[in-house]
Amino acid sequence: MTGTHFDLTGRRALITGSSMGIGLALARGLAEYGAAVVLNARDQSRLKDAADGLRGQGFDADAMAFDVTDPSAVQAAVTRIEAESGPIDILINNAGMQFRAPLEDFPEEKWDLLLRTNVTSAFLVGKAVAKHMIPRGAGKIINIASVQSELARPGIAPYTATKGAIRNLTRGMATDWARHGLQCNAIAPGYFQTPLNQALVDDPKFTAWLEQRTPAGRWGRVEELIAAAVFLSGPGSSFVNGHTLYVDGGMTASI
Repeated sequence: MTGTHFDLTGRRALITGSSMGIGLALARGLAEYGAAVVLNARDQSRLKDAADGLRGQGFDADAMAFDVTDPSAVQAAVTRIEAESGPIDILINNAGMQFRAPLEDFPEEKWDLLLRTNVTSAFLVGKAVAKHMIPRGAGKIINIASVQSELARPGIAPYTATKGAIRNLTRGMATDWARHGLQCNAIAPGYFQTPLNQALVDDPKFTAWLEQRTPAGRWGRVEELIAAAVFLSGPGSSFVNGHTLYVDGGMTASI
Protein backbone atom coordinates (compact mmCIF):
# COMPACT_ATOMS: atom_id res chain seq x y z
CA MET A 1 0.00 0.00 0.00
CA THR A 2 1.41 3.34 -1.03
CA GLY A 3 0.22 6.89 -1.51
CA THR A 4 -1.78 9.32 0.57
CA HIS A 5 -4.79 7.00 0.87
CA PHE A 6 -2.86 4.95 3.42
CA ASP A 7 -0.55 7.57 4.93
CA LEU A 8 -1.00 7.90 8.70
CA THR A 9 1.81 10.41 9.23
CA GLY A 10 0.85 12.93 11.87
CA ARG A 11 -2.05 10.82 13.19
CA ARG A 12 -2.28 9.49 16.73
CA ALA A 13 -3.95 6.15 17.46
CA LEU A 14 -5.17 4.72 20.76
CA ILE A 15 -5.42 0.94 20.69
CA THR A 16 -7.06 -0.74 23.67
CA GLY A 17 -5.91 -4.17 24.81
CA SER A 18 -2.66 -3.76 22.89
CA SER A 19 0.08 -5.22 25.09
CA MET A 20 -0.02 -8.47 23.09
CA GLY A 21 -1.78 -10.38 20.33
CA ILE A 22 -3.96 -8.63 17.76
CA GLY A 23 -3.85 -5.27 19.53
CA LEU A 24 -0.07 -5.11 19.54
CA ALA A 25 0.13 -6.26 15.92
CA LEU A 26 -2.29 -3.51 14.87
CA ALA A 27 -0.38 -0.90 16.86
CA ARG A 28 2.85 -1.91 15.14
CA GLY A 29 1.13 -1.89 11.76
CA LEU A 30 -0.28 1.61 12.19
CA ALA A 31 3.11 2.81 13.42
CA GLU A 32 4.74 1.39 10.29
CA TYR A 33 2.48 3.68 8.25
CA GLY A 34 3.45 6.76 10.24
CA ALA A 35 1.04 6.91 13.17
CA ALA A 36 2.05 7.69 16.73
CA VAL A 37 0.49 4.97 18.85
CA VAL A 38 -0.76 4.85 22.43
CA LEU A 39 -0.90 1.34 23.82
CA ASN A 40 -3.38 0.38 26.52
CA ALA A 41 -3.77 -2.55 28.92
CA ARG A 42 -4.23 -3.12 32.63
CA ASP A 43 -0.98 -5.05 33.14
CA GLN A 44 1.52 -2.21 33.48
CA SER A 45 4.60 -4.42 33.22
CA ARG A 46 3.50 -6.14 30.02
CA LEU A 47 2.32 -2.80 28.63
CA LYS A 48 5.67 -1.16 29.31
CA ASP A 49 7.49 -4.02 27.61
CA ALA A 50 5.28 -3.69 24.53
CA ALA A 51 5.77 0.08 24.27
CA ASP A 52 9.51 -0.25 24.85
CA GLY A 53 9.66 -2.85 22.10
CA LEU A 54 7.97 -0.54 19.59
CA ARG A 55 10.18 2.40 20.59
CA GLY A 56 13.19 0.14 20.19
CA GLN A 57 12.14 -0.37 16.57
CA GLY A 58 12.07 3.38 16.04
CA PHE A 59 8.33 3.94 16.38
CA ASP A 60 6.54 6.73 18.29
CA ALA A 61 4.81 4.78 21.07
CA ASP A 62 3.38 5.70 24.45
CA ALA A 63 1.68 3.55 27.09
CA MET A 64 -1.44 4.34 29.08
CA ALA A 65 -2.57 1.77 31.62
CA PHE A 66 -6.26 2.01 32.51
CA ASP A 67 -9.31 -0.20 32.93
CA VAL A 68 -11.49 0.19 29.83
CA THR A 69 -14.56 -0.97 31.79
CA ASP A 70 -14.26 1.84 34.37
CA PRO A 71 -16.04 5.03 33.19
CA SER A 72 -14.02 7.41 35.37
CA ALA A 73 -10.72 5.75 34.45
CA VAL A 74 -11.58 5.93 30.74
CA GLN A 75 -12.52 9.59 30.93
CA ALA A 76 -9.37 10.50 32.86
CA ALA A 77 -7.10 8.57 30.49
CA VAL A 78 -8.58 10.04 27.30
CA THR A 79 -8.42 13.55 28.76
CA ARG A 80 -4.79 13.01 29.74
CA ILE A 81 -3.79 11.68 26.31
CA GLU A 82 -5.47 14.60 24.56
CA ALA A 83 -3.81 17.11 26.89
CA GLU A 84 -0.31 15.63 27.14
CA SER A 85 0.25 13.72 23.89
CA GLY A 86 -2.16 15.34 21.46
CA PRO A 87 -5.43 14.64 19.67
CA ILE A 88 -6.57 11.04 19.29
CA ASP A 89 -7.27 10.74 15.57
CA ILE A 90 -7.78 6.97 15.49
CA LEU A 91 -9.31 4.65 18.08
CA ILE A 92 -9.17 0.87 17.85
CA ASN A 93 -11.42 -0.80 20.42
CA ASN A 94 -9.63 -4.13 20.68
CA ALA A 95 -9.91 -5.02 24.39
CA GLY A 96 -11.73 -8.30 24.81
CA MET A 97 -11.85 -11.65 26.53
CA GLN A 98 -13.23 -15.15 26.09
CA PHE A 99 -14.71 -17.72 28.49
CA ARG A 100 -15.99 -21.10 27.36
CA ALA A 101 -18.73 -23.13 29.04
CA PRO A 102 -22.02 -24.79 28.06
CA LEU A 103 -24.71 -22.11 27.98
CA GLU A 104 -26.91 -23.89 30.54
CA ASP A 105 -24.01 -23.86 33.01
CA PHE A 106 -22.52 -20.48 32.09
CA PRO A 107 -21.70 -18.52 35.28
CA GLU A 108 -23.62 -15.26 35.60
CA GLU A 109 -20.54 -13.41 36.79
CA LYS A 110 -18.68 -14.46 33.63
CA TRP A 111 -21.59 -13.23 31.50
CA ASP A 112 -21.35 -9.84 33.21
CA LEU A 113 -17.57 -9.78 32.80
CA LEU A 114 -17.79 -10.60 29.09
CA LEU A 115 -20.33 -7.84 28.52
CA ARG A 116 -18.24 -5.26 30.38
CA THR A 117 -14.98 -6.23 28.72
CA ASN A 118 -16.19 -6.82 25.15
CA VAL A 119 -19.05 -4.35 24.76
CA THR A 120 -19.17 -1.76 27.54
CA SER A 121 -15.49 -0.94 27.00
CA ALA A 122 -16.10 -0.04 23.34
CA PHE A 123 -19.06 2.12 24.34
CA LEU A 124 -17.13 3.93 27.08
CA VAL A 125 -13.89 4.52 25.18
CA GLY A 126 -15.72 5.27 21.95
CA LYS A 127 -17.90 7.88 23.62
CA ALA A 128 -15.00 9.53 25.47
CA VAL A 129 -12.87 9.76 22.32
CA ALA A 130 -15.76 10.84 20.09
CA LYS A 131 -16.45 13.84 22.33
CA HIS A 132 -13.03 15.16 21.30
CA MET A 133 -13.29 14.06 17.66
CA ILE A 134 -16.69 15.62 17.03
CA PRO A 135 -15.63 19.27 17.58
CA ARG A 136 -12.66 18.65 15.26
CA GLY A 137 -14.96 17.25 12.57
CA ALA A 138 -12.82 14.18 11.96
CA GLY A 139 -11.92 10.82 13.46
CA LYS A 140 -11.63 7.10 12.84
CA ILE A 141 -13.09 4.48 15.18
CA ILE A 142 -12.48 0.79 14.52
CA ASN A 143 -14.14 -1.83 16.69
CA ILE A 144 -12.79 -5.38 16.70
CA ALA A 145 -15.68 -7.72 16.03
CA SER A 146 -15.36 -11.41 15.09
CA VAL A 147 -16.71 -14.13 12.84
CA GLN A 148 -18.82 -14.73 15.96
CA SER A 149 -20.61 -11.49 15.09
CA GLU A 150 -22.24 -13.65 12.41
CA LEU A 151 -21.75 -17.28 13.49
CA ALA A 152 -21.96 -19.37 16.65
CA ARG A 153 -20.16 -22.38 18.07
CA PRO A 154 -20.99 -24.56 21.11
CA GLY A 155 -19.77 -23.23 24.43
CA ILE A 156 -19.33 -19.56 23.51
CA ALA A 157 -22.89 -18.21 23.20
CA PRO A 158 -22.24 -15.19 25.49
CA TYR A 159 -19.08 -14.28 23.56
CA THR A 160 -21.10 -14.54 20.35
CA ALA A 161 -23.69 -12.21 21.86
CA THR A 162 -21.04 -9.63 22.72
CA LYS A 163 -19.53 -9.69 19.23
CA GLY A 164 -22.96 -9.38 17.64
CA ALA A 165 -23.46 -6.35 19.84
CA ILE A 166 -20.16 -4.88 18.64
CA ARG A 167 -21.28 -5.18 15.04
CA ASN A 168 -24.48 -3.26 15.74
CA LEU A 169 -22.78 -0.77 18.06
CA THR A 170 -20.52 0.02 15.11
CA ARG A 171 -23.57 0.71 12.96
CA GLY A 172 -24.99 2.89 15.70
CA MET A 173 -21.78 4.87 16.04
CA ALA A 174 -21.76 5.51 12.29
CA THR A 175 -25.41 6.51 12.31
CA ASP A 176 -24.89 9.06 15.10
CA TRP A 177 -21.42 10.33 14.29
CA ALA A 178 -20.93 10.20 10.50
CA ARG A 179 -22.53 13.63 10.18
CA HIS A 180 -19.76 14.97 12.41
CA GLY A 181 -17.04 13.69 10.08
CA LEU A 182 -16.26 10.43 11.88
CA GLN A 183 -15.88 7.05 10.17
CA CYS A 184 -16.84 4.17 12.46
CA ASN A 185 -16.23 0.64 11.19
CA ALA A 186 -15.34 -2.83 12.45
CA ILE A 187 -12.87 -5.55 11.60
CA ALA A 188 -14.11 -9.10 12.17
CA PRO A 189 -11.21 -11.55 12.41
CA GLY A 190 -11.65 -15.23 11.83
CA TYR A 191 -9.52 -17.68 13.79
CA PHE A 192 -6.05 -16.24 14.37
CA GLN A 193 -3.06 -17.57 16.24
CA THR A 194 -3.12 -15.42 19.39
CA PRO A 195 -2.65 -15.98 23.13
CA LEU A 196 -6.47 -15.88 23.46
CA ASN A 197 -6.75 -18.87 21.11
CA GLN A 198 -3.60 -20.74 22.12
CA ALA A 199 -5.51 -23.63 23.71
CA LEU A 200 -7.35 -24.14 20.43
CA VAL A 201 -4.19 -23.82 18.36
CA ASP A 202 -2.63 -26.56 20.49
CA ASP A 203 -5.65 -28.86 20.05
CA PRO A 204 -5.03 -31.06 16.99
CA LYS A 205 -8.71 -31.96 16.70
CA PHE A 206 -9.81 -28.33 16.68
CA THR A 207 -7.08 -27.28 14.23
CA ALA A 208 -8.10 -30.10 11.88
CA TRP A 209 -11.72 -28.91 12.06
CA LEU A 210 -10.64 -25.33 11.43
CA GLU A 211 -8.55 -26.24 8.41
CA GLN A 212 -11.52 -28.09 6.91
CA ARG A 213 -14.05 -25.39 7.80
CA THR A 214 -12.03 -22.41 6.51
CA PRO A 215 -11.71 -22.18 2.71
CA ALA A 216 -8.15 -20.84 3.12
CA GLY A 217 -7.37 -24.05 5.03
CA ARG A 218 -5.38 -22.55 7.90
CA TRP A 219 -5.21 -20.29 10.94
CA GLY A 220 -4.82 -16.58 10.26
CA ARG A 221 -1.68 -14.65 11.17
CA VAL A 222 -2.15 -11.42 13.12
CA GLU A 223 -0.07 -9.53 10.54
CA GLU A 224 -2.84 -10.25 8.02
CA LEU A 225 -5.14 -7.86 9.89
CA ILE A 226 -2.86 -4.85 9.50
CA ALA A 227 -3.86 -3.84 5.96
CA ALA A 228 -7.54 -3.70 6.93
CA ALA A 229 -6.75 -1.53 9.95
CA VAL A 230 -4.53 0.82 7.92
CA PHE A 231 -7.23 1.22 5.27
CA LEU A 232 -9.97 1.98 7.82
CA SER A 233 -7.63 4.36 9.68
CA GLY A 234 -6.50 6.31 6.64
CA PRO A 235 -7.89 8.89 4.19
CA GLY A 236 -8.82 6.19 1.69
CA SER A 237 -11.84 5.09 3.77
CA SER A 238 -13.41 8.56 3.98
CA PHE A 239 -16.80 7.29 2.69
CA VAL A 240 -16.78 3.90 4.43
CA ASN A 241 -19.03 3.96 7.48
CA GLY A 242 -20.84 1.40 9.62
CA HIS A 243 -19.15 -1.46 7.77
CA THR A 244 -17.86 -4.73 9.23
CA LEU A 245 -14.89 -6.08 7.28
CA TYR A 246 -14.48 -9.84 7.71
CA VAL A 247 -10.87 -11.03 7.56
CA ASP A 248 -11.52 -14.73 8.01
CA GLY A 249 -10.07 -16.77 5.16
CA GLY A 250 -13.57 -17.15 3.72
CA MET A 251 -15.17 -18.77 6.79
CA THR A 252 -18.34 -16.64 6.76
CA ALA A 253 -18.70 -17.09 3.00
CA SER A 254 -18.86 -20.88 3.10
CA ILE A 255 -21.05 -23.60 4.56
